[in-house]
Amino acid sequence: MTPIEVLQANSTPGFTYAIAYCMTCVMFSLFLPVRSRGPGTERMRRIFISCLIFVCICSFMILTDGIETILFVPCMMLIFFLQFCYFFALLEVSWEKAAYFTLQAFIHGEFSASLSWQLLYYAFTRGILPSLLWIQVVGGAVISFLVTLAVYWIHRHFREADAQLEISRKDLLIAGIISLSVYVLSNLSYMSASSPFSSHYVSETFIIRTLTDLCGCGLLYAYHAQIIEVRVRAEMQSIEQMLHMQYEQYELSRESVELVEQKYHDLKHQILLLRSEISSQDKLDFLGRMEEEIRSFEAQNKTGNQVLDTILTAKSIQCQKQGITLTAVADGKELAFMDSMDISALFGNALDNAMESVRKLSSPDRRLIHLSVVRQKGFVSIRVENCYDGNLRVVGGVLQTTKQDRRYHGFGLKSIQKIAEKYGGSCTTQVREGWFELRVLLSAPGGARRETDRKS
Repeated sequence: MTPIEVLQANSTPGFTYAIAYCMTCVMFSLFLPVRSRGPGTERMRRIFISCLIFVCICSFMILTDGIETILFVPCMMLIFFLQFCYFFALLEVSWEKAAYFTLQAFIHGEFSASLSWQLLYYAFTRGILPSLLWIQVVGGAVISFLVTLAVYWIHRHFREADAQLEISRKDLLIAGIISLSVYVLSNLSYMSASSPFSSHYVSETFIIRTLTDLCGCGLLYAYHAQIIEVRVRAEMQSIEQMLHMQYEQYELSRESVELVEQKYHDLKHQILLLRSEISSQDKLDFLGRMEEEIRSFEAQNKTGNQVLDTILTAKSIQCQKQGITLTAVADGKELAFMDSMDISALFGNALDNAMESVRKLSSPDRRLIHLSVVRQKGFVSIRVENCYDGNLRVVGGVLQTTKQDRRYHGFGLKSIQKIAEKYGGSCTTQVREGWFELRVLLSAPGGARRETDRKS
């Protein structure tokens, strides 16, 4: 038997690859949200589709085990397509993101299967283990599981970022070039024994394939980390810009409100002058109503915090123009520990999002927004509620933007989350019976002591 015949006779069994492919597919799918088809069905969908892809890949790999070299590439393309169908059918992802994670799963599956069979082949040829079918299956499954578990542990830091990550076609193209290059180099000895990078010996071929696949996994990991780092950096820059824009908007609103207050103050004195000179009862009634409106304006949005007062007044004027009812029950004095820019960004973003949502409602009676700021033990609780229509999608506890280009939107809520974390608090969202609720908890300095003093 020639060396190349020895190589073909000892090639990796199809079921070893099938097990590795399925495990890596399931592992990477755990980082991504499942398509929602109603409550209580996500787990069953994941189990059903995972079992289905396992049966399909295993059956196909076993049936095509040992096929001619000319059919090798088309068969692997079909395997890749089955993996892509798994991601796209199961997960709430675009086709670009499904293809990107299919590349990840495919190359990691190649490495897992290659390492598994290399270790088993060594054990079989050295007489450490008997070359029995059940040992090949169980041993390959155990090694692939351990490799997949290690990959999961390495990638777990990206779990939250992966759910939010948007893959561009450029990202997909680069990942595709890396994966294709790695796959060709690692399988070159199987497709052609006469190339400068091929080997005629089984042990050398296994080493070349395993190390090449390992390098491919490392390259894909590094590129994935770079994508996330670039996205995070761009996101932070956008949030910083939004914070400054909110603060500049607050400054403009403050100046406008001060000007309006000055005009109202002057108008009040003018009314007093007119009232002393006019005796007509109708004119007196008209002037009385004007005076009542002025008192109403003076009394509104006096929360005890000048920044919050300015924002609420400016937003109230906008809401009145758009037919939106904004009510606020807020103790602004409890926000004294916060920076002015943080107050303007938090409340500005929260109210802007609520106004954008209720503006779409066809019924004027449902254009309602309610804001409350109260102290609860050692925390300041901020709650913004508004009516909404349509389906809101929550991924990993985070509300997803409804705008088309997700890469450059949704930063308002993320800005609020950053501010909440800055003050040792949290930000949560809830959807119930046609109402959307944003709740922010901030840790107030000396909160526990103040609560004790208040009770005493």
